[in-house]
Order: sequence, then C-alpha cells, then structure tokens
Amino acid sequence: MNEASTRFEYDPAVVRYGRGAVGDLDAELAEQGFERALVVCGSTVGATPAVMDPVREGLGDRLAGVFAETTPEKRLGTAAEGVDALREADADAIVSLGGGSSLDVAKVISTLAASDRSPADCGRELEATGSITVPEDGLVPIFAVPTTLAGADLTMVAGVTADPESGLVDSAASGGISGRGLMPAGVHYDPALFETTPRSILAASAMNGFDKAVETLYARSATPVTDATAMRALDRLAEGLGTFDREEIPTAAMDTAVEGILLAQYGISRPSGTTLSLIHAFGHALTRTYPVQQGAAHGVIAPHALEYLFEKADGRRDLLAEAFGVEDADDPAAAVVAAVADVRDALGLPTRLRDVDGPGREEFPEVARNTLDDAFMGNAPADLDPTVGDIEGVLDAAW
Repeated sequence: MNEASTRFEYDPAVVRYGRGAVGDLDAELAEQGFERALVVCGSTVGATPAVMDPVREGLGDRLAGVFAETTPEKRLGTAAEGVDALREADADAIVSLGGGSSLDVAKVISTLAASDRSPADCGRELEATGSITVPEDGLVPIFAVPTTLAGADLTMVAGVTADPESGLVDSAASGGISGRGLMPAGVHYDPALFETTPRSILAASAMNGFDKAVETLYARSATPVTDATAMRALDRLAEGLGTFDREEIPTAAMDTAVEGILLAQYGISRPSGTTLSLIHAFGHALTRTYPVQQGAAHGVIAPHALEYLFEKADGRRDLLAEAFGVEDADDPAAAVVAAVADVRDALGLPTRLRDVDGPGREEFPEVARNTLDDAFMGNAPADLDPTVGDIEGVLDAAW
C-alpha cells in the first residue's frame, strides 16, 4: 500500500442520541429482530429507579429480566452467572446499563454463551494467554445504554479478570477479549441518564473519554475520518465539560458533553487496531499496578505527556490547536496543553501524582518500563522514540 494512503474499515453500532433515546429500546430491538433482552448492570444501578425506570419503560414487554451483579473487576465468574441468567430468562439480546465494566461483562457473557466450551475451559485459556477466544458466530447481541463518559461503547474489546475463588482458574488472571462481533448492535446515548451518575464518577470517566479524542489526532493510526470526528469531539467536550465545575451542570452542557463523547470514540476501535496511544499507556501502567482511579491518572498525566510529546515530536499540534480554537496563540502547543489542563481542572480532578494512590518516586523506573511495554505505545507517533528516562521525566514532572 502507498504509505500516504489510509484504509478505514469500521462497522459501528446503530446509534440513538438525545434526551429520551432510552425510550427507543423497544423500537430498536424490534427493528433488528430481537424479542427479549436481559439487562446487565451493577447493583447500585439496578437499585436506582431514576436509571432503571426509563430502561424498563423503554423495553416494555421486551424486558426479560435484570442481572444486577457486575462489578468494576469484570470477573469471569460473574459473566458465567450472567450466562445462566440469560438462559433462564430465555433472552436473545442483552442490554448493558451503566459504566464500562457492565458493558465488558456483557461482552464476556455473550462470548461464553456462544462458546461450546465451559467457563472453566475459558478460564484456563485466560490464565494461559491473557485472553479468551471469541466465537465468530452465535454471539448474543448487545445494546448498550451508557451512564458514564469514558467513551468505550463503540468498541469491539473488553477486559476480564478471574480469581481462584471462582473455581475457574488456579491463580489470579486478567486480560482482554476482542472480536468484530463484540461491537454492540446499538448504543442509546440519553443525556438524562448521565445526569443520574454521581458527579465524581462522571467527571473521572469524562477525562478518560476526553483523552481518547486528544490521542486520536496524533495516533499513528489516525485517518481523515477519525481526524474529523475527534476534532469535533474536542470542540464539544471543551465546551460541555468546561461547565462541570459549576454547582449544577446546565442541561445543554450535558447534552454537548455526551455528544462529544459519542464522537470521541467513533472509529477508535477497528479491526485494524485502535487510536489509543501515549496517555492511555501511562494510564495502564499506573492503574494496573496501583489503586489510582483511571480518570484521576489521566488527569494528572495528560498535560505532562503532551508537553513531552510536543518537545520531542510534532504531535499534530496544529490540528489539536485548531480543535481547541487556539491556533492563533503565540505558542499553539503550549496553548493545547493549557486547554487540556483547563478541562481537567473543570472536572475537579487531581493535578499531582503525589496526591493520588499511585507509585512513590522510587517506583518510577518500573512504572516507566511498564508504560513502554504497553501495547498502546506502539501507536505513538512515528517520530517519537521514548526511552525509560523520558517516561521517568514525565512522571517526575507530574509528581
């Protein structure tokens, strides 16, 4: 292929966006030929009428049952229990409701339900390889109803963990699964449901989703299509998230933020790879080893990672500056960093690594190695050649 050419292959979910969009669940399932859906969510969401009532009403007679057992750990054992619930409810579809962990568990439920292997066999594969084979056929379709802003809804991947107590593995295991069929069949973005999420959770998730749009512009796998959606996403997110420091988020601002998150993830997860890059590699290295929350890690690291990027490489700073409306600044790169910090500050997130449950400075060499070893570093700009010392420097700056 000509090095100057790009290939964009993407088969996203059907998207419904707007206030009241969750009320279209029945119509969307009918349009796609599905009769009964099991709602998969966490216990808190399942016990929150402000979230559950609109979903129940939206599904109407197509509601087959509720499995409110998901946790942030995305356990394989939970998914195995979800398969039992799916079969007991005689459901032919899943509605994942809540944050990314519920969607991930729903994807693992779909995978296990379509597999001719037992959950224990899948657990042994996870333990040995860090993944579980996703069948090409028979997957249970998923309709996602997100309530956080992490921007992981239009993807074909999921995380999963397993512990020996489940009886499915001999030792603790974690990893991810991936397959074209894991892309949801539909996603319903209803800003009214996002307003039911506690502000702290919503703000942290928003930083993660916001960084997806930032990274998409400088990722090695960027395309003209993702350039366009990411730039519009950053415009909408800077406007919408910039109001999150107010006592009450204006309705229009929430609508704008949800629209921005929708666009931020459009095309970031494709059969050919992802647009996640430098910032997410830092985030993985911090959150997989330490109890720091991912949104907090992103908030601390993002401005410093961008400063490093612009010092060592172009980082497509002109496009980022245009997206943030700072292209006429004396130093567009510095203005981009400031714009990212402004969003972080409006979200009320920590600004220093020493203020979160992360590593001490003596652990920075290990964190740096883990960052460099992360798969997303392979998607960093081609003109960036980071070293352990470079990554330690970013961590020092963030300290």
